[in-house]
Amino acid sequence: MNAIHFVRRLLGCFHGLDKRYYFSYQVDCHPNRRQFCQTATHVEEKRELKDFFRFQVIHQSSKSRARVGRIHTPHGVIDTPAYVAVATNAALKHVDHRLVGEAGQQLMFCNTYHLLLHPGPSVIESAGGLHKFMNRKGAIITDSGGFQVFSLSHGSVYDELNMKSRSGRNKKLTNLLLSVTEEGATFRSYRDGSKITLTPEYSVQIQKCLKGDIIIPLDELPPYHMERSKLEESVNLTHRWELRSLQEHQRNIQSQAMYAVIHGGIDNELRQKSIDFLCSLPFDGFAIGGSLGKNRQELFQLLEFVMPRLPTAYPNHLLGIADLESIERVVPLGVDTMDSCYPFRVGRHGNLFTRRGVLHISQSKYKNIFEPPDPEWGLKDVTLAYLHHLVKAREPMALTLLSLHNAIFMVEYMKDIRNRILNDEI
Repeated sequence: MNAIHFVRRLLGCFHGLDKRYYFSYQVDCHPNRRQFCQTATHVEEKRELKDFFRFQVIHQSSKSRARVGRIHTPHGVIDTPAYVAVATNAALKHVDHRLVGEAGQQLMFCNTYHLLLHPGPSVIESAGGLHKFMNRKGAIITDSGGFQVFSLSHGSVYDELNMKSRSGRNKKLTNLLLSVTEEGATFRSYRDGSKITLTPEYSVQIQKCLKGDIIIPLDELPPYHMERSKLEESVNLTHRWELRSLQEHQRNIQSQAMYAVIHGGIDNELRQKSIDFLCSLPFDGFAIGGSLGKNRQELFQLLEFVMPRLPTAYPNHLLGIADLESIERVVPLGVDTMDSCYPFRVGRHGNLFTRRGVLHISQSKYKNIFEPPDPEWGLKDVTLAYLHHLVKAREPMALTLLSLHNAIFMVEYMKDIRNRILNDEI
């Protein structure tokens, strides 16, 4: 009997029991026999006792898999579908996160890798966690740190989807990943060159110091071009790491929810294997991660396979993809939340979101247009002419206003999407 069938026989169908289980694995690392034995330790935990985190489906569209939901966290609710703003170093680029929060941004994403290197988890823990450290009232999700460790070596998901060349990447940064073993990933800090081993347990311990509302288990990020046998080894390693992360989390839940990360690249069989294994464990939600394809079409095909196979009673999250074109395509497939630094990145390059398309504000045609970028969404008290002037004059304030406009636009845009789902238009 394989591991997945054993777990599912114990747990029944998708968390159908009132009690939780731990699973401890002893790994046989022989290259031709990567199997593991398992022991189940019974842990009492009634589901209704987890009142600090819950998900409710408010409306399921009759037209697609799109749905309107609400995630309840210790720091407020998240109305879904939702765009998640990325505050990499506990800060949004060029704009005060408090302004974006006041505009309605309910969930922000902070990166464990960068916060580990500076200021360090002990500093943030001493402050009382990220919410107090950055004066954030709304909900926060933190990642495991693994994405940054591996993307420095392989390139990011965004690079893959947009077919970006990596020839110009800093070679010093691509040599930071030293080794990947059963224990974890060893890398050098880009700040001081110190050697760090990020294990599943250490990743969770850091996230306990950060005190985010939602945390992520450590996973391996394989490159897009990988032979299937190696990809399957990576999926198996990720499963063992995620299980160890879950065990560490269960020792001190601390009013935090943990999402599993579904892997398998664009291989449907491996994605199904990952879904079967991770959905049999007591995670609080499910993220779609790993290599998501070389272009948007592969991403959408992947999600068409994955989304119907996830348990509908739990929230899901698409990691690292949230440009406007992708959001329009993934919401009808049932994606609840998605994160990206996209609105801030394009803002830094002089691009404004509007309902009639993206405006390139440096173009001379905006020099004498004394109207806001969009009459209803985004900033309403600045004109295109003024923004054009700031960009051409290279004023730092241009970056702030462009980023703030795009952030507010995203809040209004997602509200509109939720309303369209409620009306069964999506």
